Amino acid sequence: MSFLTRFRINTARPGARRLLSTPQAMHAAVLASFPDLLPTEGTVREGQRVLWRLDYRARAEVVLYIVSPTPPDLTHMVEQAGWPAAATPDNLGWQTRPYSTFLDRLATGEQWAFKLTANPVHTIRRTPDEPRKITAHRTAVHQMRWLLDRQDTCGFRILEKTDDRRLLPGGTTCHGKHAHHGDRYALSVSNQQSLAFDKTRNTTTKRRGKPVTLVTVTYDGRLEITDTALLRRTLTQGLGRAKAYGCGLLTLAPLTASLRQLV
Repeated sequence: MSFLTRFRINTARPGARRLLSTPQAMHAAVLASFPDLLPTEGTVREGQRVLWRLDYRARAEVVLYIVSPTPPDLTHMVEQAGWPAAATPDNLGWQTRPYSTFLDRLATGEQWAFKLTANPVHTIRRTPDEPRKITAHRTAVHQMRWLLDRQDTCGFRILEKTDDRRLLPGGTTCHGKHAHHGDRYALSVSNQQSLAFDKTRNTTTKRRGKPVTLVTVTYDGRLEITDTALLRRTLTQGLGRAKAYGCGLLTLAPLTASLRQLV
């Protein structure tokens, strides 16, 4: 069983600004929403993962999405970063819906709009004897390639633009292994952020752990389902690294007539 939760953050409140200041703070707040999930367990328990993502829709509109195996209790977040005075028994301040019902209806060949915040990385080494080091992709070309390389194993293919929608012949600037596919696919990369924060090991003593550095980007695009089982796994287990810090949650939305015209 899976659940999808939506919580609009009141950015005018000091508590909201604290939560938005670092992925570590939001990570801790999300985990605190699950009474049966111990902090030492992180975001995974018995193969079931808690995913979350922040969508910045406007300067003062930030929405938190959570996918989880059980419904969260966001009462503490409403008190810190919501509209507690407006909460009622029928409207607690967040919305949770069964996600499994939606997942079970997905079918091969369907086309959807999608959104994903991810941490695109690769491994490098400068000499043959040097251990491989995980390094972030910094350019939109390589960040786009990172997602394209994973689409087959995630149960979808990213749609290509029709010729009349491309600015370049064939949608590429060159041919071969290093072709730039930025105009070929119905895919965009935006909102690159370089984040650095200390990982807190103990919430009581606030003892700081190893510094964490991340580069995150947001992908928007259009996809077609190629394997429903793989896609369901991607939607509930996430894609890529840094899932504890707001990366990896892929969401789908209906492909409206206006969006279809872009493909």
